[in-house]
Amino acid sequence: MADRVKINKVLIANRGEIAVRVMRTCHELGIATVAVYSEPDASAPHVRLATEAWPVGPAASSDSYLRADRILEVAKRSSADAVHPGYGFLSENADFAAACAEAGITFIGPPIGAIRSMGDKTAARALMDEAGVPMAPGTVDAIDDVPEAERIAGEIGFPVLIKAAAGGGGKGMRIVRDAEHFVSSMEAARREAQSAFGDGRVFIEKYIDEPRHIEFQILADTHGNIVHLFERECSIQRRHQKVIEEAPSSVLTPELREQMGRSAVEAARSCGYVGAGTVEFLVDKDLNYYFMEMNTRLQVEHPVTEWITGMDLVAEQLRIAAGEPLGYTQDDLHIHGHAIESRVYAEDPSSGFLPSPGPLLRHAMPSGFGVRVDAGVEEGGEVPIYYDPMISKLTTWGRTRAEAIRRMHRALEEYEIAGVPTTIPFCMFVMRHEAFTSGNFSTHFVDQHFSADKLFADDPVLTEALAAAAAMFAEREENGDGAPSPADGSAAGASTGNGFSEWHVRRR
Repeated sequence: MADRVKINKVLIANRGEIAVRVMRTCHELGIATVAVYSEPDASAPHVRLATEAWPVGPAASSDSYLRADRILEVAKRSSADAVHPGYGFLSENADFAAACAEAGITFIGPPIGAIRSMGDKTAARALMDEAGVPMAPGTVDAIDDVPEAERIAGEIGFPVLIKAAAGGGGKGMRIVRDAEHFVSSMEAARREAQSAFGDGRVFIEKYIDEPRHIEFQILADTHGNIVHLFERECSIQRRHQKVIEEAPSSVLTPELREQMGRSAVEAARSCGYVGAGTVEFLVDKDLNYYFMEMNTRLQVEHPVTEWITGMDLVAEQLRIAAGEPLGYTQDDLHIHGHAIESRVYAEDPSSGFLPSPGPLLRHAMPSGFGVRVDAGVEEGGEVPIYYDPMISKLTTWGRTRAEAIRRMHRALEEYEIAGVPTTIPFCMFVMRHEAFTSGNFSTHFVDQHFSADKLFADDPVLTEALAAAAAMFAEREENGDGAPSPADGSAAGASTGNGFSEWHVRRR
């Protein structure tokens, strides 16, 4: 049991919408905040919102947001009691957590040992195996012997998945469907893992066809109490990265939810977890579930859990870090309604979701009952080329899943962005698609149902507007007048790199 500590000032070692998100809760609780920023972020919203802000270096994250030494120096000079790492950057860096502890600064996250064990996929699999948490058949430890790995893959049965022992985000991962391509795939996975994470170790597990990606939010205090806050479905992905999430999942029965929740709690207990974390599973067609990994931080998609539980997860993180007990049990927690998140990225879905940073000429966010927008950039600012191209997270809540979907569709229609192409049209495509509305989808949704030519195929209003925008642009370009402007307020133009403007049309 940890001693109670007083947290008066928190340094947020991050940027963008998560930095803004953490600051708002801190300010509600009367806690001062310290922002850190790179040169291109000097006028970013998180810098202005903070109680005080300090520069940490040039644009490259390796010279700024990943410089643990500079961030700790700012923490000391600003007299911060604690550091909240957000997600990404240093959030799952055990050495950074250890350096905070050595400096006498509270790290708002799990113990160092939990970060290390869960950050190594093979160490995590060994712990889950010992704890009795279901896992897909495969190797518990990393394997270097290629012939032995080939033999094991044959025993497991193709298709198999080769995965990096360190890191994530789809890097160092290969699906192998037959023995003929195993050796070359293993070598490619090892090279990519070494390049991405400085660690070329890989392991093998059975590939689950048509899986659902379902994760459980857990909270654990320093007094031995652990609960789960139910599940989030994260199966709509591109490049193995999430873009639409919802809570709860449309596929889980109450019995399966209870069973998976118990496994998530046991996973947290097995590594001595403290704080907010996420246990991720794959669920197959027969509703068998398998441990995938544990993220030892707050997740991007945490707002949907906040919607259905009514809990502020950042406030819970702060309370736990201060040594307070949870103050509630699993029986006190219930699901209220349904929530959906659409990640709005500066990406072009018509060009393979190619990142497309640039100036945010217009940013008019939707609002209304059951709508929330977490944004880290604003109109007149810029989506920088140096970092993740997220503009915002749009979430909606409804009493039912159907109501949450309708509300999301309405909010997406109202959202106006100009200057960069965005994932808004793709998110609208998902909300209209029968596979999603029926709940009959998997992590292969994009491959099975989406292509650029389908993006506006079922939306005649938007198709007509795009054609008109293209014609107007071509005419003005021919006359030397430049690009059209949305002066009449009926549409907002956004450069796509396709030679014309992407227009987001108001239908009302």
